[in-house]
Amino acid sequence: MASAEQARRLGRRFIMLDNVLVVFGFFSVFPLISIHFVDQLGWAAAAVGLALAIRQLMQQGLGLLGGSLADRYGAKPLIVGGMLLRAAGFAAMAMAETPATLVFSCILSGLGGMLFDPPRAALIIKLTRQHERNHFYTLLMMWESAAAVSGAMLGSWLLHFDFWWVGMGGCAVFVLAAAANLWLLPAYRVASGKASPLASVRIVLADKRYMRLVLTLSGYYVLGVQIMLLVPIVLKQMAGTPQVVGWLYAMETTLSLTLLYPLAKLGERHFSLAQRMLLGIAVMTLSLLLMALAQNLWLAMPLLALFYTGSLITEPAREALLASYAQSEARASYSGTSRLGLALGGATGYLGGGWLLDISRSLAMPALPWLILAAIGSLTFLALYRQLLHTGATPALAQPA
Repeated sequence: MASAEQARRLGRRFIMLDNVLVVFGFFSVFPLISIHFVDQLGWAAAAVGLALAIRQLMQQGLGLLGGSLADRYGAKPLIVGGMLLRAAGFAAMAMAETPATLVFSCILSGLGGMLFDPPRAALIIKLTRQHERNHFYTLLMMWESAAAVSGAMLGSWLLHFDFWWVGMGGCAVFVLAAAANLWLLPAYRVASGKASPLASVRIVLADKRYMRLVLTLSGYYVLGVQIMLLVPIVLKQMAGTPQVVGWLYAMETTLSLTLLYPLAKLGERHFSLAQRMLLGIAVMTLSLLLMALAQNLWLAMPLLALFYTGSLITEPAREALLASYAQSEARASYSGTSRLGLALGGATGYLGGGWLLDISRSLAMPALPWLILAAIGSLTFLALYRQLLHTGATPALAQPA
């Protein structure tokens, strides 16, 4: 028993390290895409939003496929192969000179994420017990924030030289992550049996409560992805320098390291997972509504701090809530399906955010995107409230975690 618990502990530590590399590599590239192609090269924001939406659909929309493959063949081959594919996508992005090349690089990057993301999420469920899972997600988010700001600051610095260095830097990080997984990750099985990929898919799709929750969360993800598209462009216009992206993630890291753990402990003591998730979405929606009034950096940054605070309340609860549904015989399939809302909401957010930005510029109505996003947040809150609280939830969802 002691050796099994030690193996679980070592596995959790590796997941922490692996996640730092993945988040660092991702944020060293993706927050700079809209700045480079829209602001520096003058491409239409909608065109760049389309490329980012395709990446989102490839990675998250096909997550059920990646998860079912991991349930059948194990985590390691999917993770290593997916990270190498993501590295190839970043290398192609470094050399993108046309929208078609950017779309191709985003497809490669998305397919890589489709392979490595579900088994990594399933390993967390496998290596953590339910009572300790929320705490682990909280710690994971704290490390993610530090990795994100470090990656964004590195990418902002490399952008001063050329975007080629940004893309190739991200490529190098994912090659390193693939090597670490190849060398250090045991050949874990993430499902309790060896069901066929099709059987795993059927198990998840038959869980109607879970599928309803996953799809409703699409509205939440529409809000979240604007940190990659709308927010960097607007802040760059206000500040006049791409370094503002690094400042944004520095603020997020500061809030994460100071507020995430106490907010999680307070939430665990007094609120259910569903209540915490709804509270966070309400805070995020309010901040986006107020962003319609922000005309300078000094007002925008505190409002974005409020947005991040809402995310800090929502994310650990959302992850723990979705993980509580997973059945042992299809862990990775559940993890992959949980990304379906991110696929739909993320793609809609990228496409809609880019389109709204172009429209707001042509109509000279800078508040328009923020008002539309606030409306989406309000509708999402109401739908989730009806599902999780108003119509009655299971005891696990109704009581504090």
